Amino acid sequence: MFNSVLSGQKEYELIAGDSNIVLKQIPDNSIDCVITSPPYWQQRIYEDYYGTIEGILGSEKKPEDYVNNLLQITREIKRILKPTGTFWLNLGDKFYNKCLMGMPWRVALAMEKDGWILRSDIIWDQMKGTQSCKDRFRDIYEHVFQFVKSNKYYFDADAVRITPQAEAHETDGVIISATGVSGKKYFSQIENSCVLTPSEKKTAYGALNETLEEMRKGDVVDFRMVIRGEQRSFHSENVRISGRAKELQDKGYYIMKMRKKGFLPSDIWRIVPEDKWRKDAHCAVFPEELLRIPLLSTCALGGIVLDPFSGTGSTVDAAVKLGRRGIGIDLSGKYTEIAKKRLKESTEQLTIYKFG
Repeated sequence: MFNSVLSGQKEYELIAGDSNIVLKQIPDNSIDCVITSPPYWQQRIYEDYYGTIEGILGSEKKPEDYVNNLLQITREIKRILKPTGTFWLNLGDKFYNKCLMGMPWRVALAMEKDGWILRSDIIWDQMKGTQSCKDRFRDIYEHVFQFVKSNKYYFDADAVRITPQAEAHETDGVIISATGVSGKKYFSQIENSCVLTPSEKKTAYGALNETLEEMRKGDVVDFRMVIRGEQRSFHSENVRISGRAKELQDKGYYIMKMRKKGFLPSDIWRIVPEDKWRKDAHCAVFPEELLRIPLLSTCALGGIVLDPFSGTGSTVDAAVKLGRRGIGIDLSGKYTEIAKKRLKESTEQLTIYKFG
C-alpha cells in the first residue's frame, strides 16, 4: 500500500481509509514530515468512504472528546515520525454558545502533555473572509503549529530565507547600511559613554569596525547596535530570562546583523486560501504557498511527507513537486479520487524529482 513509497520505488501513494487504522500499519520512525489539517470540531458535516458520518472526528458533542480522539492520531504520528522529523498541524477555532472555544490551544497543550515539543505557532492570516456576526470582530486567521519529538531535528533555514531588498553601499568613503546606518552615532555614543569602562569601549570599537568591514565586503547589509546606558535591551532587561540583557551586562553592548543571505520568515504568514481544488463546503484546501515553507525547511529532498487527512491531495501534490515523496490518507473515497487526478496532472506536466 505505502511500502513502495517508503522504499523509494514510488513518488506518492493516496489511500482511502481511516487514519486510525492505516497509521498503525506504518513502521516506527519512518516518516520525515507530517503536514495536515484534521476536521475541525463541529465545523462541517464529514462523510467517510461509505457515506456515513457517525463517529467521525469533528462530530463529537464535547470539545474534550474531540481533543482525546485527535490525540489518538497524534500519538500514532509521533510513533512513525523520525526523531529528526517535524509535525505541522493546522487548526481553526470554533464559537459555541457565543464563546470562543480555543480549540487549537486545547489540542496543542494536550499534545505538550503527551511529550511533543511545540516550536512555533504560525498565524495564518488568510487575508479575506466573511462577517456573519454583528457583535464581534471578523476572524480571518488560523493556527499552524510546528511540533517536534526531539530537541535535534532537521531544519534547513537557508532554503526559506527572505533575501533583503537592498544592500549596503559606500558613499564618499563611508559605508552605509541598507537602511542608512553608518555607525557614526554608535562611535559617538561609545566615545562619550560614562557607563562603559575603557576596556569595554575598546572592545565595542573593535566590534563596530568589524561589522562595518563585513558590510564593505558585502556579507552584512544592515545592523543595529545596543550600548549599555544608551539603548534598552530588546524584550527584557532581566539577565535571567534574556540572553541579550546578559550580553549587555557582560560586554556593555551587542550587535544585531542582517546578513546578505537573508532572514527567516516571521510567524505570521499572509496567504490567501486556494480555490482551484475547492469542490464543495467540505473541502478546505491548503494553498500551495502555505505548504512550501514547511516542506523546504523541515523535509530534505527525497524525504517522506505524510498527510493523514489529505482531502484533495494538496500536501502530497506540493511535496512531489518539490522533490519529496508523499503519502495521503483520507476517509473519503470521492476526495481520494480527486487527489489522484490532481497528482496525475502534476506528474504529467512537471519534471519531478526521481528516486532510486
